[in-house]
Amino acid sequence: MNQELLNTLNSIVANATPLVIASIGETITERAGLTNLSLDGSIIFSAMVGFAAAYTVNNALQNEALGLVFGIAAAMLVGALIALIIAIANIELRQDQVAIGFVLTLLMNDLATFLGQAYTRIPGPQLLSMPIPILRDIPFIGPIFFDQSIFAYISYLLIFGTWYLLFSTRQGLALRAIGERPETAFARGTNVNRLRYVYTALGGAFVGMAGSAYSLSVKAGWSTPPSMLGDGWIALAIVIFGGWHPFRVVFGAYLFAGLRSLASVIQRNQMLPIPVTALNAIPWILLIITLLLVSSGAIERLTRLMPRPVQKWTRNFLRSDPPAALGTRFEPK
Repeated sequence: MNQELLNTLNSIVANATPLVIASIGETITERAGLTNLSLDGSIIFSAMVGFAAAYTVNNALQNEALGLVFGIAAAMLVGALIALIIAIANIELRQDQVAIGFVLTLLMNDLATFLGQAYTRIPGPQLLSMPIPILRDIPFIGPIFFDQSIFAYISYLLIFGTWYLLFSTRQGLALRAIGERPETAFARGTNVNRLRYVYTALGGAFVGMAGSAYSLSVKAGWSTPPSMLGDGWIALAIVIFGGWHPFRVVFGAYLFAGLRSLASVIQRNQMLPIPVTALNAIPWILLIITLLLVSSGAIERLTRLMPRPVQKWTRNFLRSDPPAALGTRFEPK
């Protein structure tokens, strides 16, 4: 196969990796019944903190590997704390989680710009590709999926781990219950709000990891304005597009990264006489159209024209109903 095509597909997987991690994290949070609308600011602030921590530890100890570990851990901690602010504001203070999340997005963006001034456009530790022996040599698949950074391999584990947790474990059943019917879960002895804290923090930690994936791997370093600006909103849209299901969420992340790459190729090769701004808008426009088709039920109506066995599989895959208790506050009685 053409080497240029393989390189392009490899870059799509690399660029989609932070979106996959952030979207899976938000899927876990929303399955628990909370919406973390701070995703964009959280990713940006976590990216800055992750790079700053990695740079500082590396300079102090002259150990790049340790610096990278500290950077990822710091970013995950920051992401979890930001998510917990939303959970506490909603559960304990009875404030609107959407409003709090939106304010946090703006606040974290500004804080990252202010606190990250000393780290702007300076070289620092970076996680490079780590090919997996044997798997890297699998025709076609190997060079695309197994010649990536550690973040990509973590995202693969996260995809299947989240799917297994949600649909094959008692813990996953409890997680889905507190997002669908918290009253029923509480009646069966589940501490709804405690689990919401746990899964909101867990989802936030993965959002923080996504931030570190940008600044320590995909778009290494820190700059103002941040290179990942807007990707948190994309991740939120991908969760909706993915119907709160890990596999569909991943498909949405790869689709968006592929559309971005396509726009870049068209722009670079001057294949079409289209302005640059219009090309950059293509992924957003197509994602909005897809969201409208899925949410309106148009795609589901089309599946009724398919053979019955295909209908059942397609309907399950394209189902996009949100958790029934998403965005609602639960008060034990």
